[in-house]
Amino acid sequence: MADLPAGSILQRDKESYAVRVTPPSGVVTPEQLEKVAEVARKYNAPMVKITSGQRFALIGLKEDELHAACEELPFKVAGHYVQACPGNTWCRFGMQPALETAHAAEERFGSFAVPAKIKLGISGCSMCCAESYVRDLGLIGSKKGWSLVVGGNSAGRARIADVLAEGLSTEDALDLMEKFLNYYAANAKKKQRVARFVEEKGIESIREALLG
Repeated sequence: MADLPAGSILQRDKESYAVRVTPPSGVVTPEQLEKVAEVARKYNAPMVKITSGQRFALIGLKEDELHAACEELPFKVAGHYVQACPGNTWCRFGMQPALETAHAAEERFGSFAVPAKIKLGISGCSMCCAESYVRDLGLIGSKKGWSLVVGGNSAGRARIADVLAEGLSTEDALDLMEKFLNYYAANAKKKQRVARFVEEKGIESIREALLG
């Protein structure tokens, strides 16, 4: 089958596939959990795994059932994802509204056209539970607002993100994220991840281009 759903991953047996679906900011309802379980049972998924990116992976699906399974799942398949902590909505340490901001970022950037996949981490305080410093873009909350960090990566060539700007309102943080992504899209090589792009350009050069 040539037209596999976006993000389908061929497994070790070279016959079955995994699909990953993204609950917005990692938040699910009981009804959505029940639907995931229903789909997993219906299509005999040997494994359902919660990934490090707060996604559900249904592993071991048959190729000819992929489209039907994806259509029945309650969350979108593939796309960029946003990882978030509970923020000041629930957590007593939260300084900023991580969940609300993550939802806005997902709506705004979930299908953003860029040279490579992007991962966003939105942490409501400096404890950084959403792993913002090792995401392509990250927000970290404080009493003064948001710090925007760029260029993090947790893969084989791990990298701690650089601080692009601090003390941002939620609106300004999202606007600057969009400005950075447009700059990245216009200047990065094909399939070049944000971490490698920031290494190549240098954070000072990026600050100058975006903030003057």
